[in-house]
Amino acid sequence: MALNRRLHALPIGCVLFGMVVYVGVASTSAQSRSSKSVNSRVGARNVKPVARPDVERFRLRAEAALSAVGPDKGAWGVLVTDAATGEVLYSRNADGYFMPASNAKLFTTALALATLGPDYRVRTTVESSGTLDANGVLSGDLVLIGRGDSNLSNRKFPYGKKEEREGPPEKVFAEFAGAIVAHGVKEVSGDVIVDDSMFQHEQFPSGWLVDDILWSYGAAISAITVNDNTFTLDLRSGVHEGDSARYEMGLASDFYTVENSVLTTARGTEEKLAVARDPGSHLVHLSGTMPLDAQPRRLTIAIEDPAEYAAGLLTRLLEARGVKIDGHSRARHAADPAVDPAAPQMILAEHASVPLSDEIRLTNKNSENLHAELLLLLAAHEKASARNYEVALKFASDFFKTVGIADGDVVLSDGSGLSRKDLITPRAVVQLLHYAATQPWGELYRSTLPVAGEDGTLSDRMKNTPAAARVFAKTGTIGHGNALSGYATTFRGERLLFSILGNNNNLHAQDANKVIDAICVAMVEELGAVGVKR
Repeated sequence: MALNRRLHALPIGCVLFGMVVYVGVASTSAQSRSSKSVNSRVGARNVKPVARPDVERFRLRAEAALSAVGPDKGAWGVLVTDAATGEVLYSRNADGYFMPASNAKLFTTALALATLGPDYRVRTTVESSGTLDANGVLSGDLVLIGRGDSNLSNRKFPYGKKEEREGPPEKVFAEFAGAIVAHGVKEVSGDVIVDDSMFQHEQFPSGWLVDDILWSYGAAISAITVNDNTFTLDLRSGVHEGDSARYEMGLASDFYTVENSVLTTARGTEEKLAVARDPGSHLVHLSGTMPLDAQPRRLTIAIEDPAEYAAGLLTRLLEARGVKIDGHSRARHAADPAVDPAAPQMILAEHASVPLSDEIRLTNKNSENLHAELLLLLAAHEKASARNYEVALKFASDFFKTVGIADGDVVLSDGSGLSRKDLITPRAVVQLLHYAATQPWGELYRSTLPVAGEDGTLSDRMKNTPAAARVFAKTGTIGHGNALSGYATTFRGERLLFSILGNNNNLHAQDANKVIDAICVAMVEELGAVGVKR
C-alpha cells in the first residue's frame, strides 16, 4: 500500500476520513455443525420471490425507495428470505459483488464463535527468563507478551446499551506494573520489551487507505493492544485572540511530538482545523484556526507501532513506582531474534481477557475494526497456526465454504471490512445468517448485533418506527457504500433474514441510511402471510 502524505479538506459535519482532515464544527470451543442443504433454505440462485400479496406490497415500497432520485444512481443488492422456510421474498442483484464495509464483521465474528467458542479467553503475561534476587534486582529482560487481547484498556464489561469506561486508559498496564512491584521487583538489569511476535508485523491489511491510518478506525494491527491502539489529543482555544491553541495528550506526549500552529481567532469566526502525520512518523502536525468561543475538541488518533508504544508506557509506569530500569524500552516483532522456547520463564504479572462472547458483542455493537482483525487472526492462529493475513484469510475462506456459501461469493482482504478490496454478495450474507441461526451459539450471535432504535450503531436509527426493537443487524459505512444485514421479525411474526448492500452512492451516509431504514420498516410492516404461524 502506498502511504503518501495527503491533505484533505472535508465539509463541516463529515466523518473524519483522511490522513489530514479539517475537523468541522458539528457534525468482532464450540464446533460447527454440518450445514447440509442450507442453500435450499435461503433460496437457490435465480429462484423467484414467492407470489403473495404481502410480498408484492413490500416489493413496491422497496422499489420506490431504491428508485428515488439519489439512490437511483447507485448500485443496490438486496435479499430478503423467510428464516423458517428459506423462501425468497425479495431479491435484487443478490448474486452481485458489493463492498460490504463493516458487514464483513458478520463473517469474522461468526467464524470466531464457530472455531473458538463463546468462552474462549486470551491470556497476556509479563515474564522474564532472568532471576530475581533478595534485593529485588531482576537479572535480564522484562517481557510483556501480547497474545491478541484487544481490551487492555479501561473499558467496562459486560457491554450494556452503550460503551462505558472507568479509570485511566492505561488501567490494565498500571495493574501490570503494580503486580510486578508486588512481586518484589525493584530494579530491572535488562530491557523492558513488549513482544507482539505472535503475528507477523503486518500493521495494515491490504486495501486500507493512507486516509485510514491516522484515526482510531484505522489503528495498527498488533498482538498487543493498549487502549485500542489509540491516544486522545484534547484541543482548545487559547486565552486571547492570536494565541496558539492549547492541547493535552496525556501519556502519549512521551511518544509523539506535536507541532502546533493552530491560532485562536475572534469569537464567532469559522473553525478550521487540520491534523496530519506522515506514515511512520512520531510528529503530529496541527494547523488551522479555532475561535475563542469554540468547544473543546477531542481527537482520537491511532498509534502506528503499538508494541513500541506499550513498552515505553510500561517502563514509565514502573519508574513511577520506584523501579529502576537499567536498559531500554523496545518492541520485539516476529522478524526479530526469538526467545529460546526452552528457557524457563518466571511469570510476574498476567491478565485474562473477557470471554469471547463479550468481545464479539462489543465488536458488533460498536463496529470495532481493530477487534475484528484480531478475531480473524486469533481464530486462524488457534486452528491453523496462522501468523499472517495470507494464511488467516485462506482459513476463513475454507470455513465459509463448509457452511454452504458458494465458492467466490466472499472475497475478503481483512476481517473488519475497511479494505476496499473486500467483496461479498447479498446471498452469501443471508447464507451466513442462516448458518449462524442453526448453531448452538446462534441466539448469542444474534444478540450481539445492534438493535434498531436501542443500542450500538443502530441506537439512533429507526427510532419510534415499527422496526424499532424488531431489527437486529450489522451496519456498514465506507466511502460511497452503506450496508445493513441481519435478522428481523415482522408484525405478523414472520422471521426474516436480510441483506441490503449499497455501493457507488453519491449520498451522504445519513441519506443512504434513510433508504435502507425505509426498506426495513417496509419489511416489518408488510411481510408475513396472514394466518400463518411462524
